Amino acid sequence: MNIKIIAVGKIKEQYIKDALKEYEKRLAPFCSFSISEIPAEQILDESLADKYKDSEAEKILQLIKKDSYVITLEIKGKMLSSEEFAVKLKEISYMGVNDITFIIGGANGLSPSVSDIASFKLSFSKMTFTHQMIRLILTEQIYRAFKINSHEPYHR
Repeated sequence: MNIKIIAVGKIKEQYIKDALKEYEKRLAPFCSFSISEIPAEQILDESLADKYKDSEAEKILQLIKKDSYVITLEIKGKMLSSEEFAVKLKEISYMGVNDITFIIGGANGLSPSVSDIASFKLSFSKMTFTHQMIRLILTEQIYRAFKINSHEPYHR
C-alpha cells in the first residue's frame, strides 16, 4: 500500500521533524509512505482567505493520483477511535485500493475543490492543533493502525 500525506506549510520545529522521521522508518515494513509539502500562502489580507485556499488547492490537486482514495482532515469530518481508524484503513485496502492520500490544509482550511473530492473526511478532535502537530499525530495514527491490524502490542 502507498500512503501519502499532502500538507500545506513547512515543519519548522526540529523535534517534530525528528519524530516524523522515526515514524516514517517504523512505517517502512507496512507501506510506502511519503509526505509532500505545499508552501502556505502568505496571508496578507484575511478577507482574501478563499483566494489563498484556492491557490493552495491548485497545488494540492496536482499531487493527487487519479485512483487514490482521498482522506481530508477537516474539523467537520468524522471522528474515529484508533481502532476504528485501523478498521477504516483495512476496509480501504479490501476495496482493492493501493493508494491513500491524506490532505492537511493550511491555516485557512481547505478549498471546497479539495474537500469535494474526498472519499472520507476525518477529524481528530474539536480542538485546534497546529498543522505541524497534526501531521505528526496523523503519521503516528497511521503507524498505530498498521500495528493494530497486525495484532501487535504497540497500541496498548
